[in-house]
Amino acid sequence: MGKPEHEGDGVSRRRRWVWAVVGALIALLLATAASSRNLPKLSKKSCQCPFWRSQDSRKYTGLVEDCCCDYETVDSINEEVLHPILQELVATPFFRYFKVKLWCDCPFWPEDGMCRLRDCSVCECPENEFPEPFKKPSNIISAEDMICQEGKPQAAVDRTLDSKLFRGWTETDNPWTYDDETDNAEMTYVNLQLNPERFTGYTGLPARRIWDAIYKENCPKYPSEEFCQEKKVLYKLISGLHCSISVHIASDYLLDESTNLWGHNLELMYDRALKYPDRVGNLYFTFLFVLRATTKAADYLEQADYNTGNSQEDLKTHSLVKQLLYNPKLQAACPLPFDEAKLWQGENGPELKQQIQKQFRNISALMDCVGCEKCRLWGKLQVLGLGTALKILFSVDGQNHPNPPLQLQRNEVIALVNLLNRLSESVKFVHEMGPSAEKIMEGQTSSIVGKSFQ
Repeated sequence: MGKPEHEGDGVSRRRRWVWAVVGALIALLLATAASSRNLPKLSKKSCQCPFWRSQDSRKYTGLVEDCCCDYETVDSINEEVLHPILQELVATPFFRYFKVKLWCDCPFWPEDGMCRLRDCSVCECPENEFPEPFKKPSNIISAEDMICQEGKPQAAVDRTLDSKLFRGWTETDNPWTYDDETDNAEMTYVNLQLNPERFTGYTGLPARRIWDAIYKENCPKYPSEEFCQEKKVLYKLISGLHCSISVHIASDYLLDESTNLWGHNLELMYDRALKYPDRVGNLYFTFLFVLRATTKAADYLEQADYNTGNSQEDLKTHSLVKQLLYNPKLQAACPLPFDEAKLWQGENGPELKQQIQKQFRNISALMDCVGCEKCRLWGKLQVLGLGTALKILFSVDGQNHPNPPLQLQRNEVIALVNLLNRLSESVKFVHEMGPSAEKIMEGQTSSIVGKSFQ
């Protein structure tokens, strides 16, 4: 006696369902195997490519590519030593004020880009706010104008800088940068503490045009191993700086313009930085590169004149500089952050150096094309800082005396230390907030996937 017709249909449907599930699992396994074949294979000896250690720790591990320190050491020494010292150092009178040409014609195209927020404007400092040795005597300004605030229309602009402002400091130009920093007539002082690098609303075509010109014309992204090591270094420095700027925008973002609410934008940080492991790796590389330049110039920086007319603050500044340069924990953990001796060694070394030097000068000149005033300020400062690091590592006296002895402008020292602090902040923010940003994006992805099956 056979089974009822509807019962046979049920058994048949169950069998078809089981085979469908089995087929799906087999397809999934085949797809996984195929995709795994396409993943880059790391040899046992290779520890230079950054990767996430696990789903829980979300931390880069292994050596930072082309450097002599690993990610764990960088994070640890930055948190314990570098970041606290640098935060204090950039707040001192000597490192607080930066002289800059804020209004320059773009040498490449007419710049008409404008940011939409008042916070993109730079508050220039009234002359009597400067430390006394930085200026010549001037008329007395009211106490109210001494407090320079963002967006304040009556903030005085200093256009009368003395040609002897930087007594004891050289006035020779940097061969790696475009700016003539010795031309005091067109320069003004800015208090960096009152003009933080943050989101300004400077987006769209004008902003993209700057980065496109940097990458496509002066620092093309290198394909695999085709480019030489020196050109890769230039690309990684610019990429690392770009990543750092993106992190700072995300860390100090205007969340609600109507209430002037600022805070962290972790989604933006993920989209602009964490989503691309090579960019984060380049951030760490640039941090170690600038750190190496700073420590290489230790003798010069230790003997430098940090006089601002405030003996107590000046002593503090000198003490902090020495702590930065000779910290035993830093020297023990990462004695040589980057080894510059391996570069420019071929017979084409001098010619290649001139070529890359010209490319970096073009990048420096592009900062005059930035339409947002505050973005231009921090762009010029950080590119000058990077140019100073290049100058220290590749254009000054070494063991064999191939170059002239190290001579730095005051502005170069200010830019170098402030850049190192900016990179230190970015590394710290990525290390601390990276896992949270990843979880947010994973949650959004899971939500989208879940909805697609509903």
